[in-house]
Amino acid sequence: MWLLNSSVGKKVIMSVSGIALVLFLLFHMSMNLVAIFSGEAYNMICEFLGANWYALVATAGLAALVIVHFVYAIILTLQNKKARGGQAYAYTAKPKEVEWASQNMFVLGVIVILGMGLHLYNFWAEMQLVEVMHMLGANVDATHAADGVYHIKQTFSCPVYTVIYLVWLVALWFHLTHGFWSALQTLGWNNQVWFERWRCIGNVIVTIIIAGFAAVALIYAFCPCAGGC
Repeated sequence: MWLLNSSVGKKVIMSVSGIALVLFLLFHMSMNLVAIFSGEAYNMICEFLGANWYALVATAGLAALVIVHFVYAIILTLQNKKARGGQAYAYTAKPKEVEWASQNMFVLGVIVILGMGLHLYNFWAEMQLVEVMHMLGANVDATHAADGVYHIKQTFSCPVYTVIYLVWLVALWFHLTHGFWSALQTLGWNNQVWFERWRCIGNVIVTIIIAGFAAVALIYAFCPCAGGC
Protein backbone atom coordinates (compact mmCIF):
# COMPACT_ATOMS: atom_id res chain seq x y z
CA MET A 1 0.00 0.00 0.00
CA TRP A 2 1.56 3.30 -1.13
CA LEU A 3 0.45 5.19 2.01
CA LEU A 4 2.61 2.92 4.15
CA ASN A 5 5.43 2.05 1.80
CA SER A 6 6.23 5.19 -0.19
CA SER A 7 7.90 8.35 1.09
CA VAL A 8 5.04 10.47 -0.25
CA GLY A 9 2.49 8.22 1.46
CA LYS A 10 4.29 8.57 4.79
CA LYS A 11 4.29 12.36 4.39
CA VAL A 12 0.55 12.30 3.66
CA ILE A 13 -0.04 10.34 6.88
CA MET A 14 2.09 12.86 8.76
CA SER A 15 0.20 15.75 7.20
CA VAL A 16 -3.32 14.43 7.81
CA SER A 17 -2.56 13.37 11.39
CA GLY A 18 -0.87 16.72 12.04
CA ILE A 19 -3.83 18.74 10.76
CA ALA A 20 -6.17 16.60 12.87
CA LEU A 21 -4.06 17.35 15.95
CA VAL A 22 -4.12 21.09 15.17
CA LEU A 23 -7.93 20.93 15.05
CA PHE A 24 -7.96 19.14 18.41
CA LEU A 25 -5.69 21.80 19.92
CA LEU A 26 -8.05 24.49 18.64
CA PHE A 27 -10.95 22.74 20.40
CA HIS A 28 -8.92 22.15 23.57
CA MET A 29 -7.80 25.79 23.70
CA SER A 30 -11.38 27.01 23.22
CA MET A 31 -12.50 24.77 26.07
CA ASN A 32 -9.70 26.02 28.34
CA LEU A 33 -10.60 29.67 27.73
CA VAL A 34 -13.92 29.01 29.50
CA ALA A 35 -11.92 28.56 32.72
CA ILE A 36 -10.95 32.23 32.61
CA PHE A 37 -14.55 33.44 32.68
CA SER A 38 -16.40 30.74 34.61
CA GLY A 39 -14.84 28.00 36.69
CA GLU A 40 -18.24 26.39 37.15
CA ALA A 41 -18.87 26.19 33.40
CA TYR A 42 -15.37 24.81 32.83
CA ASN A 43 -15.89 22.09 35.42
CA MET A 44 -19.18 21.17 33.75
CA ILE A 45 -17.24 20.64 30.52
CA CYS A 46 -14.63 18.57 32.37
CA GLU A 47 -17.36 16.39 33.86
CA PHE A 48 -18.94 15.94 30.42
CA LEU A 49 -15.55 14.93 29.00
CA GLY A 50 -14.58 12.71 31.92
CA ALA A 51 -14.73 8.93 32.09
CA ASN A 52 -17.69 8.67 29.70
CA TRP A 53 -17.51 6.13 26.88
CA TYR A 54 -17.44 8.79 24.15
CA ALA A 55 -14.66 10.71 25.89
CA LEU A 56 -12.64 7.53 26.38
CA VAL A 57 -13.06 6.60 22.69
CA ALA A 58 -11.98 10.12 21.70
CA THR A 59 -8.98 9.91 24.04
CA ALA A 60 -7.93 6.58 22.52
CA GLY A 61 -8.29 8.03 19.03
CA LEU A 62 -6.25 11.08 19.98
CA ALA A 63 -3.52 8.89 21.49
CA ALA A 64 -3.42 6.87 18.27
CA LEU A 65 -3.04 10.08 16.23
CA VAL A 66 -0.15 11.25 18.40
CA ILE A 67 1.61 7.88 18.18
CA VAL A 68 1.18 7.68 14.40
CA HIS A 69 2.40 11.26 13.95
CA PHE A 70 5.44 10.73 16.18
CA VAL A 71 6.40 7.35 14.70
CA TYR A 72 6.19 8.63 11.14
CA ALA A 73 8.15 11.74 12.16
CA ILE A 74 10.99 9.46 13.29
CA ILE A 75 10.81 7.36 10.12
CA LEU A 76 10.81 10.40 7.81
CA THR A 77 13.59 12.12 9.76
CA LEU A 78 15.83 9.08 9.44
CA GLN A 79 15.00 8.75 5.73
CA ASN A 80 15.68 12.44 5.09
CA LYS A 81 18.99 12.35 6.92
CA LYS A 82 20.07 9.34 4.91
CA ALA A 83 18.98 10.84 1.59
CA ARG A 84 20.14 14.43 2.19
CA GLY A 85 23.13 14.07 4.44
CA GLY A 86 21.27 15.14 7.57
CA GLN A 87 19.37 18.10 6.09
CA ALA A 88 15.83 17.05 6.88
CA TYR A 89 12.77 18.80 5.56
CA ALA A 90 14.73 20.67 2.89
CA TYR A 91 12.46 22.82 0.78
CA THR A 92 13.19 25.74 -1.49
CA ALA A 93 11.82 29.27 -1.28
CA LYS A 94 11.14 29.08 2.45
CA PRO A 95 10.74 32.10 4.73
CA LYS A 96 13.52 32.39 7.34
CA GLU A 97 11.36 31.34 10.30
CA VAL A 98 10.03 28.37 8.33
CA GLU A 99 13.56 27.36 7.35
CA TRP A 100 14.75 27.49 10.97
CA ALA A 101 11.77 25.47 12.18
CA SER A 102 12.22 22.89 9.41
CA GLN A 103 15.86 22.36 10.35
CA ASN A 104 14.92 21.85 14.00
CA MET A 105 11.59 20.10 13.51
CA PHE A 106 12.54 16.86 15.23
CA VAL A 107 14.07 18.62 18.26
CA LEU A 108 10.97 20.79 18.53
CA GLY A 109 8.87 17.64 18.28
CA VAL A 110 10.77 16.03 21.16
CA ILE A 111 10.20 19.13 23.32
CA VAL A 112 6.51 19.02 22.39
CA ILE A 113 6.29 15.34 23.39
CA LEU A 114 8.03 15.99 26.73
CA GLY A 115 5.69 18.91 27.41
CA MET A 116 2.75 16.71 26.52
CA GLY A 117 3.97 14.15 29.04
CA LEU A 118 4.04 16.83 31.74
CA HIS A 119 0.57 18.00 30.72
CA LEU A 120 -0.77 14.44 30.96
CA TYR A 121 0.84 14.06 34.38
CA ASN A 122 -0.67 17.30 35.73
CA PHE A 123 -4.14 16.95 34.25
CA TRP A 124 -5.12 13.71 32.51
CA ALA A 125 -3.54 11.46 35.17
CA GLU A 126 -5.27 13.48 37.91
CA MET A 127 -8.65 13.64 36.20
CA GLN A 128 -9.84 11.13 33.58
CA LEU A 129 -7.40 8.40 34.65
CA VAL A 130 -8.43 8.78 38.30
CA GLU A 131 -12.10 8.57 37.28
CA VAL A 132 -11.46 5.39 35.31
CA MET A 133 -9.52 3.81 38.19
CA HIS A 134 -12.27 4.79 40.63
CA MET A 135 -14.91 3.21 38.37
CA LEU A 136 -12.82 0.03 38.27
CA GLY A 137 -12.80 -0.14 42.06
CA ALA A 138 -9.29 1.13 42.74
CA ASN A 139 -8.62 2.87 46.05
CA VAL A 140 -8.01 6.38 44.70
CA ASP A 141 -9.15 9.81 45.82
CA ALA A 142 -11.55 11.03 43.13
CA THR A 143 -12.64 14.17 45.00
CA HIS A 144 -11.12 16.52 42.41
CA ALA A 145 -11.28 14.21 39.41
CA ALA A 146 -13.75 16.45 37.56
CA ASP A 147 -12.54 19.71 39.09
CA GLY A 148 -10.46 21.12 36.26
CA VAL A 149 -10.17 24.56 37.86
CA TYR A 150 -8.62 22.98 40.96
CA HIS A 151 -5.90 21.34 38.87
CA ILE A 152 -5.25 24.50 36.85
CA LYS A 153 -4.77 26.45 40.10
CA GLN A 154 -2.55 23.72 41.57
CA THR A 155 -0.36 23.61 38.46
CA PHE A 156 0.09 27.31 37.74
CA SER A 157 0.49 28.32 41.37
CA CYS A 158 3.97 26.87 40.88
CA PRO A 159 6.16 29.37 38.94
CA VAL A 160 8.41 26.56 37.68
CA TYR A 161 5.48 24.80 36.02
CA THR A 162 4.30 28.09 34.52
CA VAL A 163 7.72 28.78 32.96
CA ILE A 164 8.02 25.20 31.68
CA TYR A 165 4.57 25.40 30.10
CA LEU A 166 5.41 28.71 28.40
CA VAL A 167 8.66 27.26 26.99
CA TRP A 168 6.67 24.27 25.77
CA LEU A 169 4.14 26.57 24.10
CA VAL A 170 6.91 28.48 22.31
CA ALA A 171 8.33 25.22 20.95
CA LEU A 172 4.81 24.14 20.01
CA TRP A 173 4.30 27.41 18.11
CA PHE A 174 7.40 26.83 15.98
CA HIS A 175 6.51 23.18 15.45
CA LEU A 176 2.92 23.90 14.42
CA THR A 177 3.61 26.91 12.19
CA HIS A 178 6.06 24.92 10.11
CA GLY A 179 3.99 21.74 10.36
CA PHE A 180 0.82 23.45 9.10
CA TRP A 181 2.64 24.95 6.12
CA SER A 182 4.50 21.71 5.40
CA ALA A 183 1.33 19.61 5.61
CA LEU A 184 -0.46 21.76 3.04
CA GLN A 185 2.60 21.64 0.80
CA THR A 186 2.60 17.83 1.00
CA LEU A 187 -1.10 17.76 0.10
CA GLY A 188 -0.39 19.91 -2.96
CA TRP A 189 -1.96 23.18 -1.75
CA ASN A 190 1.12 25.31 -2.29
CA ASN A 191 0.79 26.94 -5.69
CA GLN A 192 2.16 30.41 -6.44
CA VAL A 193 -1.04 32.15 -5.37
CA TRP A 194 -1.65 30.30 -2.11
CA PHE A 195 1.92 29.79 -0.86
CA GLU A 196 2.03 32.96 1.24
CA ARG A 197 -1.69 32.86 1.99
CA TRP A 198 -1.54 29.45 3.61
CA ARG A 199 1.55 30.45 5.57
CA CYS A 200 -0.28 33.51 6.88
CA ILE A 201 -3.46 31.55 7.65
CA GLY A 202 -1.47 28.86 9.44
CA ASN A 203 0.47 31.42 11.50
CA VAL A 204 -2.76 33.14 12.56
CA ILE A 205 -4.49 29.89 13.57
CA VAL A 206 -1.48 28.57 15.47
CA THR A 207 -0.84 31.92 17.18
CA ILE A 208 -4.46 32.04 18.37
CA ILE A 209 -4.14 28.50 19.75
CA ILE A 210 -0.87 29.17 21.59
CA ALA A 211 -2.03 32.58 22.86
CA GLY A 212 -5.17 30.98 24.28
CA PHE A 213 -3.24 28.33 26.19
CA ALA A 214 -0.69 30.89 27.40
CA ALA A 215 -3.47 33.23 28.56
CA VAL A 216 -4.94 30.55 30.84
CA ALA A 217 -1.52 29.74 32.31
CA LEU A 218 -0.56 33.38 32.92
CA ILE A 219 -3.95 34.53 34.22
CA TYR A 220 -4.14 31.69 36.76
CA ALA A 221 -0.48 32.19 37.68
CA PHE A 222 -1.03 35.86 38.56
CA CYS A 223 -4.73 35.74 39.49
CA PRO A 224 -5.63 32.47 41.26
CA CYS A 225 -9.24 33.65 41.61
CA ALA A 226 -9.77 33.76 37.86
CA GLY A 227 -13.03 32.09 36.92
CA GLY A 228 -14.42 32.71 40.40
CA CYS A 229 -13.02 31.78 43.81
